Amino acid sequence: MFNDIIQYILGLGAAIFLPVIMIILGLCVKMKVKKAIIAGITLGIAFTGMNVVLGFMFNSISPAAQALSQRTGLELTAIDVGWSPISAIFWAWPFALFMFPLQIIINLIMLAFNFTSCLNVDLWNVWTKIFTGAITARISGSILLGFVAAAIQVILELITGDLLKERCYEATGIPGVTSPHAMFLQAPYLALINRILDYVPGINKVNIDAAELKKRIGIFGENSVMGFIVGGLIAFLAGYSIKDILITAMSVATAMVLFPTVAKFFMQALAPIADATGSFMKSKFKGRDFYIGLDWPFLAGCSEIWVVAIILVPIELILAVVLSQMGLNKLIPLASVLNICVCAPALLIARKNLVRMFLMCLIATPSYLIIGSKFAPAITQMAIDTNTFQVPASGQLISWMMPEAPEFRWFIANAFSGDIGGIIGIIIFLVLFIWYYFYMKKTNIQIEKK
Repeated sequence: MFNDIIQYILGLGAAIFLPVIMIILGLCVKMKVKKAIIAGITLGIAFTGMNVVLGFMFNSISPAAQALSQRTGLELTAIDVGWSPISAIFWAWPFALFMFPLQIIINLIMLAFNFTSCLNVDLWNVWTKIFTGAITARISGSILLGFVAAAIQVILELITGDLLKERCYEATGIPGVTSPHAMFLQAPYLALINRILDYVPGINKVNIDAAELKKRIGIFGENSVMGFIVGGLIAFLAGYSIKDILITAMSVATAMVLFPTVAKFFMQALAPIADATGSFMKSKFKGRDFYIGLDWPFLAGCSEIWVVAIILVPIELILAVVLSQMGLNKLIPLASVLNICVCAPALLIARKNLVRMFLMCLIATPSYLIIGSKFAPAITQMAIDTNTFQVPASGQLISWMMPEAPEFRWFIANAFSGDIGGIIGIIIFLVLFIWYYFYMKKTNIQIEKK
């Protein structure tokens, strides 16, 4: 009965679930009832609007990507079904609901001992911890180790949220918020790439964001024109007719214009809640600043994410072919062909520098295909065990091309199974994370001085 109630609430989706949480939070930090309700509803509008535009964008690009993959003659055994079916599979894991108290308790302990300044209210994305826990439990054979892996992820996410708060404000202008989303656990790798690029002649002198691009290339730097050209190019490569090329181009152009418009609702909703939460927490903990941890879509108004994500589409398909010939990939990118999970962290690490964002994402993309392929058997078996997704014909696997922070998840799941490669991998990750921590602390000081 209790499980049914929780599943019903979660089934309402983030656009209902998170506003309710935010209204309750607003009232707890002594916001006026009217302001709390308006802020919560506005946040729901922001999520709903962003989901509409995201869906519109995906529906415009995904069919073209599928047609393009068919033209390349891809014959791969694992289908990328996207995050929604994958989340449903993992929500059905018998121990899923225990992740709620795990995340909340760890967050409260870290806040109390000043190990974090991030109050993570994004309980909707607790499913990303469920994913890690369930995958680790399946590979290692231990449910306890699955929860240990999830707990480590929660801790690292909160620390990462602290490290990214200045960059979130720099990118969006929204005060008092950050994103402890699982996708940002790939930031240590991207930060290392970014640091290496500091020493590459030519590239280390280039700093072009969407605004600078607009200045340099005029009309071609406008969101609408960039969207039209890139969307039309993808459709052309997919072999579309002239009519369908124009329709796809206009659809992508429309989405590119709507993203920044919808993103403004996040500012309207979050600014008063962030202010009230900050004031309340400061009254309880003198001399400390606090930030609200949110899902990533408040960053979606940054055009740079979409420019790079769309450009990566044909490259992903080429890589899928090349890696399959090398025996490293069996996943065909479909539902997740717009890989936000690499573009959003790249946005913050590169501070909107389009050239660096593209290079980071290009270097990181193979790991998504390789690890998405490696996870396919476990995900397919979980779908069968939980009876939550209709698995295709015998021999056909399902998977997800965007397993946020794929390296971390693969390493920790295999490390806990005793695999030497996984143990070495997670040690390398943790050492890199320590370097990343100090690197971000140093570079964030430069941002604060601006």
